[in-house]
Amino acid sequence: MLIQTNEKFWSGRTDSEMNRAAFRMHQVIQLSAPQERVNNKTCTLIGFSSEEGVRRNNGRLGAAEGPNALRSELAKLPWRMPAECQLMDVGTIVCEGNQLEQAQAELGAAVRDSLEKNACPVILGGGHETAYGHYLGVREFIGPDAKLGVVNIDAHFDLRSYDEQPSSGTMFKQMLDTDENVEYLALGIQEFGNTDILFDEADAQGVSYVTEQEITSGIMDEILQKISFFIEKQDYVLLTLCSDVLNSAYAPGVSAPSPFGLDPLIVRTFIQTIASHKKTLSFDISEINPALDHQNQTVKLGAYLTNEAIVALLRGRIT
Repeated sequence: MLIQTNEKFWSGRTDSEMNRAAFRMHQVIQLSAPQERVNNKTCTLIGFSSEEGVRRNNGRLGAAEGPNALRSELAKLPWRMPAECQLMDVGTIVCEGNQLEQAQAELGAAVRDSLEKNACPVILGGGHETAYGHYLGVREFIGPDAKLGVVNIDAHFDLRSYDEQPSSGTMFKQMLDTDENVEYLALGIQEFGNTDILFDEADAQGVSYVTEQEITSGIMDEILQKISFFIEKQDYVLLTLCSDVLNSAYAPGVSAPSPFGLDPLIVRTFIQTIASHKKTLSFDISEINPALDHQNQTVKLGAYLTNEAIVALLRGRIT
């Protein structure tokens, strides 16, 4: 079910009502979906209020409150984009009861609609089951034959079996099992956050991945080259961020905190690099859990990283 966003979540300091150079995000947001084709400098925000996938995966609940919490922090940020750039809030897909698959299909339809209107969708999750609805919309838009690179910044592979039911731990296996034109790159994999069977599944599926330890002890230029090589093989790219990839000192408010997680500056670099690429269509952020947060620090960090994605997506489209 799609619910229109309450304008109360888009409020903040106003330094000027006339001078655009002083505007913050709450002053430029449009609370509507595009009704017709827009210029290619538009981002649409789509909320996905779901934690059913997290519940099925035996995770800590609270991520369903993520979308509006992120909006409230995004609202305060300066809007430092050219006048032709637009930001539109489509509203929030709410997962009713345990109807996860229906909600994911609805999210897919909203993502597809934004892409058809020439906008860049930015999805505010929600548990990481958000990524599958995101994927459904992108795949429907690009058609079955295009090569789609799915880049996941995450501590976990999320390649679990879905024989019983899909969850927030199964999305990428669902994609790989049913779509021969998907390739999967995971960045930030925790060596002791995934069992041997998940590493075996990743190898069997031909997944490309870089572990957290390789990232923190490696040379960033080499890792960025690996990302670039992966992207060049694709026709289109989808970017998804699971917030549990972040070090828990910076991001305690997630379903599965990572004491050895990545520094936010590394994650920012990945987002800037991937989202600014001309092949990247869209971005989602998942697993922000306000109920488990400390002084709103995870929500605030999530908003800053989302803003980086918005800026990179829009600047990547400006010639």
